[in-house]
Amino acid sequence: MEEEKKIAIVGASRHRAKFGNKAVRAFMEKGYHVFPVHPSEKEIEGRPVYRSVLEIPDQVALASFYIPSSIGLKVIEEVGQKEGMRIVYLNPGSESEELIRKGRALGLEIRDTCSIVAIGADPSRY
Repeated sequence: MEEEKKIAIVGASRHRAKFGNKAVRAFMEKGYHVFPVHPSEKEIEGRPVYRSVLEIPDQVALASFYIPSSIGLKVIEEVGQKEGMRIVYLNPGSESEELIRKGRALGLEIRDTCSIVAIGADPSRY
């Protein structure tokens, strides 16, 4: 049996026009178990929200960032500490050379691309 696909959407939003919400919906539609991460939301698209990737109870290999790189520099440290989390998508607007360097120094695979497009979805559909 194939292992369930799981992803943390860091910077998830309850506002459906924002990419942090579009990603939640796109990944759910593609069969992923989605873990929205946001410091103050409680629920997004029917999914419970975690304040940090470190609070996610499951082992999750993927994270997708929808946060400014200045915040990403702090969050990437937590991703590096989260057991099993090894691949990070830096979506347009969340990337910076410093963040890419820091992620790689932590042993993470950094994918500097839109995660929605990477799974074969069209962001304009959401």
